[in-house]
Amino acid sequence: MSLALYTCLLWLCTNSLWTAQASTNEGSSPHRGLAPINVDFAFNSYQRRVAQNSDKNTLISPVSISTALAMMSLGTGSSTQSLQNMGFNLTDMPEAEIHQSFQDLNNLLKQSDTGLEMNMGNAMFLPQNLKLKDSFLAHSKHYYESEALTIPFKDWTKASQKINKHVKNKTQGKIEHVVSDLDSPATLILVNYIFLKGTWKLPFSPENTREEDFYVNETSTVKAPMMVQSGSIDYFNDSEIPCQLVQMNYVGNGTAFFILPDQGQMDTVIAALNRDTIDRWGKLVTPRQVNLYIPKFSMSDTYDLKDVMADIGIKDLFTDQSDFSGTTEDVPLTLTVIHKATLQLDEGNVQPVATTGTPLHLPSESLTVKFNKPFILLIFDKFTWSSLMMSKILNPA
Repeated sequence: MSLALYTCLLWLCTNSLWTAQASTNEGSSPHRGLAPINVDFAFNSYQRRVAQNSDKNTLISPVSISTALAMMSLGTGSSTQSLQNMGFNLTDMPEAEIHQSFQDLNNLLKQSDTGLEMNMGNAMFLPQNLKLKDSFLAHSKHYYESEALTIPFKDWTKASQKINKHVKNKTQGKIEHVVSDLDSPATLILVNYIFLKGTWKLPFSPENTREEDFYVNETSTVKAPMMVQSGSIDYFNDSEIPCQLVQMNYVGNGTAFFILPDQGQMDTVIAALNRDTIDRWGKLVTPRQVNLYIPKFSMSDTYDLKDVMADIGIKDLFTDQSDFSGTTEDVPLTLTVIHKATLQLDEGNVQPVATTGTPLHLPSESLTVKFNKPFILLIFDKFTWSSLMMSKILNPA
């Protein structure tokens, strides 16, 4: 593995467990100081999105967003500033190595045995009279496998239909709707999309799934299909941060942290999320006999990245003064980046079996953990320790 790739992977992680895992390779690396700075990008993005979306479900894919922003830096006259705002130290890691590392990372994610069904990509949409530079098109295709398609901006109904159809085809029908209207008068729209579904290493039995109450808040409940299993599960009850959690592995390299804040402590737990916290949890989870209840749901989130990125200091791609001289000779150019993330959480590709009607026996001596109130879900690829999904679930229904 190249040193540039190793540094990039460190940046895209959200847990220093993988840093320790690769410490023998890092030893004398001059890039050790880079990882602690850039590793915060995922949590910063997530925390900002949650703050803007405080009363709704939130879903964000940091690795997907990072890829999109790095790709757009290819076409800015201030690419150095763009990458530095993302946390890269260009003295240690030249721009060309950064883009090569993203290409390698995307290849690794495709090759990684994650046990995850994942469709991730970027597509640019532009009016027919806008010509992008050949160098930008070539580099975005080479490093990021991104396409550029023309749409009739003056007929937004047809334009939105073309965007939605393209993403639907790219995700084999898993994401059917991305846009219906557009608030900003952009001349270039970048759609960044990801769909994720996994197969659990310890699958839930579909015949045990039953409808139960989910407590949205102190006064509101909804009915939700609750998956149930009993067995040895990695568990931790945190006395420092007010929550309890379980770590569930997918078949292959995927892993998920289900985090259940104490009553009224959601904001406190979210504020405490960082690489040190995940590192500590990873070391402290221990196998326990647990009766586990997790809701089954499908969740999507769509939003313009402008406000989220501006809050964490990445503004140079989204202002009227943005320099896109490397993208096109047609100026001025305004950019909109739409992020669409979809997560499907279910029993794990297990076929239901005939049931005799006998209820599931849950050992009374086992610890019962019910995710029947708002919780947090973080999903990583352990092969690259990329942050695939970060979510806050207020209402699974």
